[in-house]
Amino acid sequence: MVTRLYTHPVYLEHITPSGHPERPDRLRAIERVLDDEAFSALDRVEAPPGDEATILYAHPQGHLAHVRAAIPESGMTRIDADTVASPKSWQAALTAIGAANAAVDDVFEGRADNVFVASRPPGHHAEKTTAMGFCLFNNAAIAARHAQKKHGAERVAIVDWDVHHGNGTQDIFWDDASVLYCSTHQMPLYPGTGAKDETGAGNIVNAPLSPNTGSDLFREAFSSRVLPALDAFAPDLVIVSAGFDAHHRDPLAEINLEEDDFDWATGKLMERAARHANGRLVSLLEGGYDLHGLAFSVAAHVGRLMKG
Repeated sequence: MVTRLYTHPVYLEHITPSGHPERPDRLRAIERVLDDEAFSALDRVEAPPGDEATILYAHPQGHLAHVRAAIPESGMTRIDADTVASPKSWQAALTAIGAANAAVDDVFEGRADNVFVASRPPGHHAEKTTAMGFCLFNNAAIAARHAQKKHGAERVAIVDWDVHHGNGTQDIFWDDASVLYCSTHQMPLYPGTGAKDETGAGNIVNAPLSPNTGSDLFREAFSSRVLPALDAFAPDLVIVSAGFDAHHRDPLAEINLEEDDFDWATGKLMERAARHANGRLVSLLEGGYDLHGLAFSVAAHVGRLMKG
C-alpha cells in the first residue's frame, strides 16, 4: 500500500489576520505529527504548480479573474467577512489545485494507492461564482472534473465530513448526476445549507447532524446514508473533503467526534473505493481549527490510509 502526501511551503505563505482560524499553523501542526516515525513510509512529494486552465473545470472565467484581481501586492484584503487574500494567496491556491489534480493522476496511473493533500486555502465553500468561507476555488470539484476529463472517470464521488456543509461543491454539481456529493455536517451552522431535502439531480446526499452529536450518531448517519449511496453509485474515484472540525475540541462547531471516528470513516471509504474504484481514493484537507484536534485526527486518517 503506497500512500502519498503532497504539501508545499507556499501554503504557509497564504497569510490571514491574527486570530483567524484558518492559519498557517494548521499545516505546521500536521507536519509535526506526520514527522513521527510511524509515518516514515509515507511517500512525501512537493506539490506541483497547478494549471490555471483547470480552474475553469468548476468556475467561470469571471470568477477566476475576480479572485486574481483581489490578490493584493502587499498586506491583506478581505474578499468577504471570512475570506482573506495576501500576496501569495494566488500561488498557494493554484498549488493546492495542482496537488489535488496530481493526486488524481497518481491513483489512476498507479504511482500511489491513495493520496492525502495537506494544502490551504481549503475549497469546499467556493461556489461556481463565489469565494467564501476561507475558500477561493473548489479543489475537490476541480479534481473531480480532472478525473473525468483526463482519465475518463464516468462517476466520481465526493464525501465531505467537514463539520460545515460544502455548499460550494453542492452548488457546482447540483444538476450533474455524474458526480455524487455526500456530506455529514452540523446543522444549523454556517453556511446554512445542507438539509436532507436538498438532493439536486438525485446525486446530493446530505446527512445533517444536530449540535452535540457524538460518535454513535455520526457513525449511524454515515452508515445509513453515505455508504449505501456510495454502493449504489459505484464510483470510479472517491474524493474526500477531509475537514477535521467535527472533532470535539474544535472551536467553530459543536460536534463531538474523536480521532477514532476519522480512522473508522476512512476505513469505510477505503472499503468502498476497493469495491468500486480499484482502491482509488484522494483526500483533500478542508477545515479543522484546533491544532491538537486537527493534528491527531489527520494522524488517524493518514495512518488508516497507510494500513490499507
